[in-house]
Parts: sequence; structure tokens; C-alpha cells
Amino acid sequence: MNPQKNKGLRRFFLSTFAVDNATSIFILTAMILIFGVQSYKSMPKERFPEVTWPTVYINTPYFGNSAADIENLITRPIEKELQSLSGVKNIRSTSIQDYSVITVEFEADEDLDDAVRRVKDAVDLAKRELPNDLDQDPTVLDIDFSEIPIITVNVSGNYPNPQLKKYAERVQDAIEDIPQVNEVEMRGDLEREVKVDVDLLKMEARRVSFHDIQNAIANENLTMSGGELLTNDFRRAIRVKGEFETPEELENLIVKSEGQNPIYLRDIAKVTYGFKERTSIARMDQKPVISLDVIKRKGENLLYTIDRVREVVREVERTLPADIEVSFFNDQSIHTRNEVTNLENSIISGVILVVLVLLFFLGLRNASFVGLAIPLSMLMGIMILHMTGTTMNIVVLFSLILALGLLVDNAIVVVENIYRYMQEGYPPMEAAKYGASEVALPIIASTATTLAAFLPLAFWPGIMGEFMKYMPI
Repeated sequence: MNPQKNKGLRRFFLSTFAVDNATSIFILTAMILIFGVQSYKSMPKERFPEVTWPTVYINTPYFGNSAADIENLITRPIEKELQSLSGVKNIRSTSIQDYSVITVEFEADEDLDDAVRRVKDAVDLAKRELPNDLDQDPTVLDIDFSEIPIITVNVSGNYPNPQLKKYAERVQDAIEDIPQVNEVEMRGDLEREVKVDVDLLKMEARRVSFHDIQNAIANENLTMSGGELLTNDFRRAIRVKGEFETPEELENLIVKSEGQNPIYLRDIAKVTYGFKERTSIARMDQKPVISLDVIKRKGENLLYTIDRVREVVREVERTLPADIEVSFFNDQSIHTRNEVTNLENSIISGVILVVLVLLFFLGLRNASFVGLAIPLSMLMGIMILHMTGTTMNIVVLFSLILALGLLVDNAIVVVENIYRYMQEGYPPMEAAKYGASEVALPIIASTATTLAAFLPLAFWPGIMGEFMKYMPI
């Protein structure tokens, strides 16, 4: 080939380096393929991105009071202290009969744990203005979407609640041993309690008040330290156990003394050991049921975690009585698996259709080169996302589908330009160098303009910005 023909032709260092070091590029391509597939398999798969919702709720019950009283006595004093907090976007309150609910919404960039701490401090300051006879202190809580149950395990059978609870606890312990599981919450079990049914007539006749009974029980139902005892050069800690273990011990409690005549609790009340009052009843196939809500650790693979839960539960089920039925409910993996699979199929179908269109216009060889660039580019992107700790969710998959067309455009331009140089008589290696170098800067510029259009999404404020930031990435 005439050297004069090469004069004035551009050379771009990346494309020139790639052509001159083909072996290194093949190795790099193989590494991208291997690590990309591995990253995809190990990436945590979620339905939606894990987004922290910076909202704190303050719940305060005060039974026997109207909505107007709740507003004046509870809601306004707490709101007054909350007004001084920084980073607050909005404060909403609802005062109804017997109940006050205050919602504090912070800016999206505020740390949720720090926000909860500051709200608790503000509520503590407001307590001095609240009524002294509150049923319970204000409760401060937040909602973490990563702590929403991913699956519910139901344990049912015709057994008394305490016996059914023992079987459910065996299943609970087995699930909690799974490393990916953060917590298993039990619902439907009856909580034990000691009931003191006071006879008002006897109490008034002996001049005993509820305050006397409450103080007597609180002061006696204690286990405290008795100091240390030095014996044979050893120091032994002494504990004085005073907690009640049986209802009979509570009945023999002296609540008040009148001269030489002690008044026992059994004289004015009846003590029974039973269960707390049920606020809800759950049954499955007309059988009592106890439910176990499984909460996974943050960042763990939802699909893998649920598969492990099902596997472990089936193993434990073999050790339970035959008439104990274990079933699953609210399985989040079903929706997640379907949506992820549908989007994956869309990506695969898109690649196939793109290659078919290219085959029609560019021919087999050129279409093959362009089609090869698509999965390699996506695998490289998946590998980088995995390194940054990003989960595979519908937003990420949708972004990959959107990027499919952008990848094809650049590849078509490069391949067609290389093919033009080959038709002009340049050897394949030289055509690859000059063809890619000639359009390198225009392609970089066009890609940069596309990125610039999506870049503002990364700075979108609020909760929506937390979802959309994955698209420009």
C-alpha cells in the first residue's frame, strides 16, 4: 500500500493500542465475560431499590380524652419542640379521640438514625409540658423499607396456643440461624400476664387505694444486688431475688398495715395467671395459626434468602408432628422473580432484534461485531454496579434496556467506518486503526451529550431522586 495514502489519517491511542495488542484485548474481553456473569449471579436482586424514607412518627395514646383535648394537651406541646429541629421538611399531626399522631418528614439527605435521635430528644423536652397521668410515654419510630417482611411462615394445628407456640419457636430458631436473615417476628402467640382483679368494696372498706397496690407490687417485685462477699480470697457477687414466680407469692404480699393488722393482697383482690386480652384472632383452614414474619439483612439477595428460608423450614417441618401444617404467605420473591425475569427477557429479546435488524442492513460479519459489543458492554456495567454495592432491581434493568439503543448506535458507526477503509484497500489491521480513530472523538462527544442529558437525574432531590439516580449511573 502506498505510504502517501496514510498521510493525514488520524490515530486514536486507545483504538491503536487495542489493535496492536489484540491478545491483551482478548484476555480482557474474557475477564469481562467471566466476572460480568459472576457479578450478575451474585448481585442482590430486589423489586425496588433500597431507599431510606426520612420520616419519623410520634404516637401518643391518652385514653378518655376528646380530639380537642388531645390537640391542646399532647400535640401542640410536642410540635412546639419539633419546630426547632433542623433539616425538617414538613410536620403533620392528627389528633383524634384518645390518640395523637405526629409525622415529621426530613430532607432526603438527612441521616435517618440521627433524625430519630433528635426527635426523641425533642419529645423528652416536651414531656415536662405533657399531662402526668399519660397511659404511656410518646413512642418515636421510623419506617425502614429494608425491614419489611419478605415472606411469612404460618404454623397451624389443632393445639393450645402455648403448645403451638413451642412448635413455632422451633421454626423461628431455625430461620434465624440463616446468615441472610436479620430478624423473625412472631405474631398470633398469646403473651402471659398476671391479672390482679381488685374487689372495690373490700378495698374501700380497708381504705386501700390503687396507688398502695401499685407501689407495693413495684417495690417487692425486684431483684437487686446485695454487694460482694469475701470468702477465701474470692469475691462473690450477691443477688437478692425478689421477683414473684407464682400467683400465690403475689397474694401473700402486704399492701398496707393498720397498726398490728397487715392487709394482704388476697384480702382485697384475686390473683390469676393467664393471657393478655386478644386484640385479633387468626385462623387458617379453621385451625389456630401463629405467623412468623421474616426480615432479611440489608443488602442481601432477596431471592436467595427466601429460597434458603423455604429449604430450612421444610427441614424443620419433618421434625414436627404430622398434624402441624407449615405454609408460606406474602412471598415477595414471586413478584420480584417475575418482574426481573420479564425485564431480563426484554433485554435478551432486544439484543436479538437489534442483531436481526443489523443483519438485514450490514451483513453477517458486521452485525456479529456490533451484536458482540452489546452483551460485553452490559456485563461490564453490571460488574461495576456490583462493585459499588448496587442491587439488581427494576430501575437498573430498565436503565440497561434504555442503554441498549445507545450502545448499538456507536458500534454501527465504528464498524461501518472500518468496513469503508477495507473497501478502499487498507489491510484489516490498518483499517481498524484508522476507521476507529477517525470517529473516536465524534462518538465520545455524542456519548457525552447523551450522558449530560441524563446527568441531572443523579441530583434529583427527594425520594424520587433516590429511585432515579440509578438511571444516569
